[in-house]
Amino acid sequence: MKYVIILVVLASFGAIVYGFSLDEEQADLANKYIGSGTLGLFFVAMPLFLLTESRGKKMKDYMLNEENIRKMNEREKQKPGNQ
Repeated sequence: MKYVIILVVLASFGAIVYGFSLDEEQADLANKYIGSGTLGLFFVAMPLFLLTESRGKKMKDYMLNEENIRKMNEREKQKPGNQ
């Protein structure tokens, strides 16, 4: 999966760079390449990356709820120098 993500990112950046390198006469085609590269990054590569990196982790630990706020406050009080 790691290599698929890298491939999608490189292809997306390649499309964006190619879109910027096209002449002004082909502005419509350039915009399509730039747009498809951007969509590839944000709608394909980023969700794939987030899915692979968050596998096996509890989302409850990362949510800001009352229990986690209390834990953060307790840790802050226990730090040296905070009195």
